Amino acid sequence: MKIRLLLAHAAEVQNSLLFAMGVGWTEIGPAPSAFAIAAILEVGWDETSQMHTLEIVFEDADGQPIIVPTPAGDQPLRFPAQFEVGRPPGAVRGTSFIVPMALNVQPVQLPPGRRCVVKARVGPDVLDELFFVVRPLPAQLPR
Repeated sequence: MKIRLLLAHAAEVQNSLLFAMGVGWTEIGPAPSAFAIAAILEVGWDETSQMHTLEIVFEDADGQPIIVPTPAGDQPLRFPAQFEVGRPPGAVRGTSFIVPMALNVQPVQLPPGRRCVVKARVGPDVLDELFFVVRPLPAQLPR
């Protein structure tokens, strides 16, 4: 199984195609910002017709989870999902199958002035990761 992550301003899947706008940024913030994770997942023949767990997680440069406020209290910024890919009738043995994915994230406060990473895990394996920087807060001018 392979996955390719992209950071974008917005993304959506329509008719099994991935559409994304503002792809490829590496800096965000420091104010709470909305963004999207666009991804292409390639599932091999021998990985079809079984349940898999995908998790998108956000960590700081030291590998610690990014904690964000939620209605249920402060929580790690992560998005778990389960998926299963079936083989269509007539598929040729050995074929891999492409699954486009789009995850739009509502404005969230990320830690200013920090380097962060978003990782895609399937089971225990990290299949892709992208680093980005949260801009520092503007300096306050002395009065």
